[in-house]
Amino acid sequence: MFVTYEQRSKVSLRGSWMALAGLSAVFLFEMLDNSILNVALPTIGRDLQASTTALQWVTGVYAVVFGGLMLLFGAIADRFGRRRVMLVGLVLLGLASLATAFVVNAEQLIIVRAAMGVAAAMTTPGSMALAFRLFDEESLRVRAITLISTVGLVGLAIGPTVGGLVLAVAPWQVLLLINVPIAAFAIVGIRRGIAADDPAELHRDPLDIVGALFATATIVLALVAPTLFIDQGAGSWGPWATTAAALLAAVGFVMRERTAKHPLLDLALIARPLVSSGLAFKAAAGLATAGLSYLVTLQLQLAWGWPPALAALGMLPQVIVLLALGPFVNPFVERVGINRAAWMSATTVVVGLAVYGLFNSFGYVWIAIALALVAAGLRVVGVVAAVNVLTGLPKNRTSIGAALTDTTTEVANGVGVAIAGTILAALFTGSIAAPDWTAQQSNQFQSAVTIAGLALTAVAAAFVVFGLVRARGSAAADAPVGPTSSPASLQH
Repeated sequence: MFVTYEQRSKVSLRGSWMALAGLSAVFLFEMLDNSILNVALPTIGRDLQASTTALQWVTGVYAVVFGGLMLLFGAIADRFGRRRVMLVGLVLLGLASLATAFVVNAEQLIIVRAAMGVAAAMTTPGSMALAFRLFDEESLRVRAITLISTVGLVGLAIGPTVGGLVLAVAPWQVLLLINVPIAAFAIVGIRRGIAADDPAELHRDPLDIVGALFATATIVLALVAPTLFIDQGAGSWGPWATTAAALLAAVGFVMRERTAKHPLLDLALIARPLVSSGLAFKAAAGLATAGLSYLVTLQLQLAWGWPPALAALGMLPQVIVLLALGPFVNPFVERVGINRAAWMSATTVVVGLAVYGLFNSFGYVWIAIALALVAAGLRVVGVVAAVNVLTGLPKNRTSIGAALTDTTTEVANGVGVAIAGTILAALFTGSIAAPDWTAQQSNQFQSAVTIAGLALTAVAAAFVVFGLVRARGSAAADAPVGPTSSPASLQH
């Protein structure tokens, strides 16, 4: 039975189980994809006789294409239908995954991964936007997005383990062919559980192609630059040239959006307090999570000599907290309010980073505490900041709003790793992968991770302070104007 427009705002979580199952499958694909594939990279390299650079692009091209195209497809979905664009993306995902069975070299696999990145850009933002629009009540929106994100986090957590078990009994291609039944399940759930897009919630402004090109160039360059900083070091001209090009593209994007009659992204919408504060909190969380995971992984394996399996266990506090806190997100938000929950959880992320920066040299227990604090903050802010961003936008801009939050996270992840990697490259002499460090190198590494941890803390704290200031802005400035406003949006 299909859900109608009239029924949509009246259903409960249980009543909309089919839609939520389909949307959860979409988010599961995004979170499971890279985590399950990473464990297979050595096998893929041997099977396809791939170089180190080629293997890096097997995973990297997905992230770059995914991040670079989200804003464009968010704008397309707001014009032509969120459900329609998502279904097309799921079909592309299924076809690209099937193509894995016929891959014979690394170049072909990179093309397949790029196609999967396009599919992810078409589907992932829509999962949040459609879940948000399923309900009019703020508490149901929070619970729905919490449910979807929990499914994705389970995929992220079990991905490496599942990948390792599959490789023991099957070829690596199976890891990507898993996407085929996931896509099929999602298509069924979305087709049967979500009504076709209401034309009143779409808009017909011409697509800003020039703005889309500037936006895509900015994001792609911003995602490539951190990798270059880590691979080539801060002393090379390549990373700095790429960063400069990203900044120039960003300036071009802003200038275009300020003058275009029908901009890809109305900058006035981003200036709304709810939207700008939510994006700032998402940036702080993304920067902290990626930067901390990068530093801890290197510290456990390179500085402390933990084998990879033990280092993976060392990251368990983060995984456990992310999964365990799911049932408590909504009660916490209802108790303190969504705005307070946003800045409190973002502040917790900063505190966790500060604990790592100050106390990482005193033993693993402090690293575990830092991981747990950052994960606890991320678990809440990842949901409530996204809800705030979407609440602060008109109904016909929710897809690009969801794309904007995901893009913010992707870029913040890259910046977090770039900050940490650049500081390490600047302070550590010699090869960081060398098996036997001198006492001087050990001291250099310890100084570098401490400085990097504190630098990440300072940057994340700046985002949180900005978000807190913006969150105290007038609620009226954030509420969508006119009949599209909901009671929940007017309260915040």
